[in-house]
Amino acid sequence: MRKVKNIETYKSVEPAVVTIGTFDGVHIGHQKIIKRLINTGKEDGLKSVILTFFPHPRMVLQKDSNIKLINTIEERHDILDGLGLDYLMIKKFTQEFSRISAEDFVKDILVDKINAKKVIIGYDHRFGRNRNADINDLKVFGETYGFEVEEISAQDINDVSVSSTKIRKALEEGDILKANAFLGYNFMISGVVTKGKGLGKQLNFPTANLKITEDYKIIPKQGSYIVRAKVKEKTVFGMMNIGMNPTVNGSNQTIEVHFFDFNEDIYDETIKVEFLHRLRDEEKFDSVEALTEQLQKDKTTALDYISKHHAE
Repeated sequence: MRKVKNIETYKSVEPAVVTIGTFDGVHIGHQKIIKRLINTGKEDGLKSVILTFFPHPRMVLQKDSNIKLINTIEERHDILDGLGLDYLMIKKFTQEFSRISAEDFVKDILVDKINAKKVIIGYDHRFGRNRNADINDLKVFGETYGFEVEEISAQDINDVSVSSTKIRKALEEGDILKANAFLGYNFMISGVVTKGKGLGKQLNFPTANLKITEDYKIIPKQGSYIVRAKVKEKTVFGMMNIGMNPTVNGSNQTIEVHFFDFNEDIYDETIKVEFLHRLRDEEKFDSVEALTEQLQKDKTTALDYISKHHAE
């Protein structure tokens, strides 16, 4: 898959079938539409293209928006790449872009830049300045500029929107199994390993402290989780704690991972961690010794779960 970060300087010579959207999560509802896009491309001899916007329009148009996204733009790219898409085209969303007319958007982006011959779009899709154009307008533009419009049904659109809402809610509640079922893959976070206070090492549970640079990325409910990551080309399992470290009077939320059977220096490396299962809520223990005892229990529970569900 080719990623086009700056569509302004791009012009396709290959005819394309296009769908438009943020596709946050690239979950099972999205995947249904994307597979339809890819299959249509193969059947009609067209390149399959997703046109997406970044930053998310609500981040730009609603300055106080606290929207949290399931994927970073890089995570979204990696997931789409695995589905067999030909092109991911990213249009930078700005106040200026939000004010262009529907016809200018169609002519300048869909026709002149992407060379769209077919557009697959939701029955309720709205676009252009003040979102004043709909699928019927798009069909008229299609007749003018030589592309076909295929409608995504209300049922398919509802599957997409309901899934996104349910995934965010599940993550906020710590229900990783439900979130993963809707995603069709394991929810993940990516971050840079930074130095912490070294408490984990003192407890004989050394941790990698993750710094998430994208403040729009949704973080699951505080607590402990069983996780998996690929680190230095090795697949490793471990336990992650998201929380305030109340036993030692922590004042800031941290994201820390203790990997099993792994003891290499990974400071400053970027790692992607998948969530497999929730262990428990974060607790404040009466002593550091009690915390260590609980960590040992957590490790036993985690290893048992991994052996049952993720044995190689």
